[in-house]
Parts: sequence; C-alpha cells; structure tokens
Amino acid sequence: MLSQLLRGQLTFQTAVAEILAVLVIIFLILPLHEWAHAQTAYLLGDKGIKERGRLSLNPLSHIDPIGALFMLFIGFGWAKPVPVDSRYFKNPKLGMGITALMGPVSNIVAGFVGMLVFYALLAFAPSFMFSEGGGYVTTFLNFYITVNINLAVFNLLPIPPLDGSKVLFTFLPDKAVEFFYRYQMIFFALLFILIFTGPLSSVLSYLSGNLINGMSWLARLPFSGLLSL
Repeated sequence: MLSQLLRGQLTFQTAVAEILAVLVIIFLILPLHEWAHAQTAYLLGDKGIKERGRLSLNPLSHIDPIGALFMLFIGFGWAKPVPVDSRYFKNPKLGMGITALMGPVSNIVAGFVGMLVFYALLAFAPSFMFSEGGGYVTTFLNFYITVNINLAVFNLLPIPPLDGSKVLFTFLPDKAVEFFYRYQMIFFALLFILIFTGPLSSVLSYLSGNLINGMSWLARLPFSGLLSL
C-alpha cells in the first residue's frame, strides 16, 4: 500500500484513509485475531496460554515487525502465531480446529462491525457521508472491511500452516495430518507462488467478494427502511 503511495498511485484522501485503516488493522485487528486463538485455547483447557503472555489484547504481545511492514507496504500481513498446547484439550484435533477457526471468525466479525458502522452513518448522517469528510470515512471503512475479509478468507485456506489447515485436520486421519505438517513449509511456499503468479489471487478475490456482498446485504437490513440506496 505504501509502495502505491510512493509511486503516486493513490490520491491524498485515499492514502490518508488507507494508512489509518492499516494502523487500526496492525494495532487492533491482528492482535484481536491472535487473542481469539488464545482465548479459545484457554477456554478449551490450555491454561498455560496465560503464562505465555498471549491472553491479552495488548498489541505488543502479538505484533510481528515483518508482518506489520508487509501490511503497511502491500496491505497484507500477519502477527506472531499463538503457541497452543493441544494436549490439554479433551479432544486435541477438534480443539485445535475450533481454536484455529476463531481467528478468521474474529476478522469476519470485525469486518461486519465495520459494515454496520458504514450503513448506520449512511442512514443517520447521509449529508456527512456525501461530504469531503465523509469521503475519508468511506474510504477508511471500505479498506478496513476489505482487509478483514481478505485476511479471513486467506487464513481459511486448507493449506498448512494457515488456520484452515487445522480445521481440515479435524476430519483427516493422523497419518495425513503428519504428512501435511512434515511438508508444511513447502505447501506454504507453493501457496505464495500461486498467489503472486495470479491463479490463486483470482480465486481469493472471488471468495472475498462474494463474502463481502453477502455480509453487506445482512448488515444493511437493520437500516433498510432508512436507506434510499
């Protein structure tokens, strides 16, 4: 994202709004994602997660400097993974699947809250939303929502070490799980190759777009009587 700014591809309004959105993602949403993992693991029996310092929304407990830089420059990044000890779960595979799922769910919830704020402002302060100041707010919310949903969809891919792989492992035999863990870095490298060469990025865009459309329809419902759009 900063690379686009440096090349002059963003307007001043878009640059300011997107930078603010990225800072919110880095200091609030990425920590929320990791806290959701930690809190779920704690509730399922891994009490040691508290001593590991991850049962907190403090950004300093979760921020990965490289992931934060990626978020600033390309609009996509990550935080420090939460170390989970599944031996404390009554059902380790199911517990890990649920714990992994809650991270992307937190991004979906955060994106949905952003949509509710957008439609609430559009319903109760339409004159502001169509003003210059409202343009900043709209750009901020659009980028904030999009990044949250993109993070959720990406993390739900069933490819190690992404969250979606741990959800998938719930349904696979132990030998298959061991195979995926053994070669997870190879799978992850192939994942990035597919994303940056194009084939997978179009699939992710399609999935994210459809999820955003469905969530937007749902978020608009409480304000449908007040909206003329």
